[in-house]
Amino acid sequence: MTELPPTREQLRLEGFELIDETLSFLVGCLGDALKSLGEDSLIPYLPWSGTVPENHPPEGTQQLYSIGFQLLNMVEERVAAATRREREKVLGADSIRGLWPQALRDMSALGLGPQEILAVLADVDVQPVLTAHPTEAKRASVRERHRALYEELVRNEYPKYTDRERRRIRERIVTALETLWRTGEIHLVRPDIYRELRDAIHYLRDLFPSALNRLDLHFTEAWRNAGFPQEMLRAAGNIPRLSFGTWIGGDRDGHPLVTPEVTEKALEMLRRASFQLLKRELEQVAGQLTLSRQLNEIPDALERRIDELTFSFGDEDLTNDLHDRYHEEPWRHLSGLIAARLQRQIDGHPGYNSPKDLDNDLGLLADGIRGVGCSLIDEQYLRPLRQKLEIFGFHLALLDVRQNSEFHDKAISRLLAAAGLEDGGNYASWTEEKRLAFLTEELKSPRPFLHDSARIGEEADAVLDCYRVLAKHRKEWTDAGLGALIVSMTRQLSDLLGVFLLAREAGLMEHDATGSWCALEVVPLFETMDDLDRSPGILGAFLDHPLTIKTNEKRANGGKPSQQVMLGYSDSNKDCGILAAQWALHQAQEALTVTGNERGVKLCFFHGRGGTISRGAGPTHWFMASLPHGSMSGEFRMTEQGETIAQKYANLANATYNLELLLAGAAITTANHRHTPPKKDPAEPFLPFLAEKSQEAYQALLRTEGFINFYRQVTPIDALENSRIGSRPARRTGKKGHSIADLRAIPWVFSWTQARFYLPGWFGVGSALEAMQKESPEQFEALREVLAHSTFLGYVFTNVETNLASANLDLMNEYAALVDDPELRKKFMDIIVAEFRRTQDLLEGLYKGRMDDRRPRMAKTLAIREAPLRVLHRQQIAILKQWRGLVADEKEAEAETMFPKMLLSINAIASGLRTTG
Repeated sequence: MTELPPTREQLRLEGFELIDETLSFLVGCLGDALKSLGEDSLIPYLPWSGTVPENHPPEGTQQLYSIGFQLLNMVEERVAAATRREREKVLGADSIRGLWPQALRDMSALGLGPQEILAVLADVDVQPVLTAHPTEAKRASVRERHRALYEELVRNEYPKYTDRERRRIRERIVTALETLWRTGEIHLVRPDIYRELRDAIHYLRDLFPSALNRLDLHFTEAWRNAGFPQEMLRAAGNIPRLSFGTWIGGDRDGHPLVTPEVTEKALEMLRRASFQLLKRELEQVAGQLTLSRQLNEIPDALERRIDELTFSFGDEDLTNDLHDRYHEEPWRHLSGLIAARLQRQIDGHPGYNSPKDLDNDLGLLADGIRGVGCSLIDEQYLRPLRQKLEIFGFHLALLDVRQNSEFHDKAISRLLAAAGLEDGGNYASWTEEKRLAFLTEELKSPRPFLHDSARIGEEADAVLDCYRVLAKHRKEWTDAGLGALIVSMTRQLSDLLGVFLLAREAGLMEHDATGSWCALEVVPLFETMDDLDRSPGILGAFLDHPLTIKTNEKRANGGKPSQQVMLGYSDSNKDCGILAAQWALHQAQEALTVTGNERGVKLCFFHGRGGTISRGAGPTHWFMASLPHGSMSGEFRMTEQGETIAQKYANLANATYNLELLLAGAAITTANHRHTPPKKDPAEPFLPFLAEKSQEAYQALLRTEGFINFYRQVTPIDALENSRIGSRPARRTGKKGHSIADLRAIPWVFSWTQARFYLPGWFGVGSALEAMQKESPEQFEALREVLAHSTFLGYVFTNVETNLASANLDLMNEYAALVDDPELRKKFMDIIVAEFRRTQDLLEGLYKGRMDDRRPRMAKTLAIREAPLRVLHRQQIAILKQWRGLVADEKEAEAETMFPKMLLSINAIASGLRTTG
């Protein structure tokens, strides 16, 4: 009798067993490390090792559980990769959601042939943007230990090792855990921006290139397996396009430490790292180019270039060494000379003027290799290297510059006052009509107000000196590496046109006989509910302005003009709650897309998604599927923030998987938006009502008298404001006040998460659903019927449900005990608990069942964490109470001494929850 292959359900259960088995192995290794270190008192408290004693846990439990959670996170990532492999073997590659085999199958199902698919892919341009918000609590050295552990875990999977070899692996794991235990886990000194940038450079330079090799291979294999000709794909060039951006060293919104000098240094660090990347990749390729002079015809152009580079060095020792070693292998000889030239640039000496010059040399290698019939060497080694040069260039990642519109207003006021304009010093308080009349007239002239050496005041000098750094970079290295000028809190048209005025002053405007244009793209960032509502009108007026038209035409270089628009998922949620914010963002994208289409401008939406659901996070392919029809032009940017960078990209398998989700998701979404008729989301008629009611409930809570006082006592927000987790202050103004408006969205979410409320991710949804059920029961039933067919509301409710499942009522009540006033505590806990239960019950009613039954994998990952988390939360509550008592008694030295324990508590809980802000 033939044995049937396993089903999806069987594969999932096998995955659960593998999690338990691998975790048990690693916890055993951790126990051995503790024995070796003499930490015997902690061994009974090892998580997931049986019954943990209920008495007061000893000192060190926080660190023990923090490391335990780090191991669990590692195991879950590794098992997820193993399960995907098994699924591919059993059910086929196209059974895995969101990856290339399924995306190409789905595009074919739309009736697209290979040529039409290539036309879609030619427009796909995806850019993850790495940011360093104050959410990454782990030090770089801890992440290095994690990588070592992960590599041993991968080795341990090899089935043919002997017992002796397996013992060696276990010993190495125990040694790595011993080192991890004695490695300081958290930042006791606030990290500076350069450290944050070095962390980002690690991913860009050291990890992404290897992931790109695999990614390219996966795509090529999927293309061939779909029955499409590879020659057609290669003829189309490097498509779809993937590149990278960063805000670290450029984002100065509320970050006074990001000075013009920091931006200049960041550009230099990124450039140097790109040369290091290219040299390393070239040296790896050179080892494959051992074709002999005796067996192959050597092209004259190759010989000439070897001679030219040899004579250009003026370093006989170097060139003689290369000649002696590689003269018989001319392709390797030329590679060695190219690598030596890149090393000179790493050392700060002149070398290649542009990536094109370097690519010309790589082209000589490739042409010669193909010319002697070795096309596979070109395909497998040189083509991927040239692709990396196209992706990373001499800049590694685009550096965006972001500043707040109010800061720009102050800068312009200073500028106009210094230029002697009547009432110029009051520009910030001018009406919008007066601003626009002034800017429209003034921007017709190419001349700046002042000499570039003039010092005119703090805000103006900060902006203009930053822009001068960008202008200097352009002269030396062209626009490569320079991203956009992003205006956060864009409220009106003058917020954008004012940037043109500042750019003109700093030499970032270009001029010719036909007019002026800005060298860099000016990008609005719409964040608050009101700004999102007004965004189509603001964007339309901006796109109609002659300077914008000229700027976009110049950037398009003969193609279709495009305009980047950034959407903020954090402040909108903090403003009005998750459901209203998501609906406002959805509507804004629809309306903005129409605005762009009416003007023949393609929009690239830049999604400022955070690391938590409350700030826009969620599975990438589900997120893309939920976008409004027509809003995906192919160009797509999104922020990757804080701890999510390590979660998604810290190891090769995970990095490749997440990048493939991004690229394949963008491709199929673009194809759907372009080649299928617009289809209304069936839940759309219900959303205005639900959004309005949820916003009312959410804002009513925030406006209830005493809320700020309750919030500051029930969550560890005061500890977060004093933490050293990231370089950026917790508040935009840098003041520790009692204003939610001034508080950044990250600590707002982080604090509720630490206290297990997850409040910004669900509050208001239950009230909205209850209002619909009471006021219009037939509509509620209709909503239940269409929910399964709504990509947008399905995505939002799934995320809300995840937040509810991650929250914990018992722990909420324990944190509530920190609130001094019993009446205040009861008042707000009654509101919050009622809304929690209401939301939970109504969602279960809509979905006709509990989340645990419908989403067993999510239920498993939450359940396995709960017992050790409860211990950590109770410890944190005790630490908070003691620390606040010392602060209240003005015992500053004692409070400061306690603070490392507080930080370790925050970090341990963040590891367990796999999320911060």
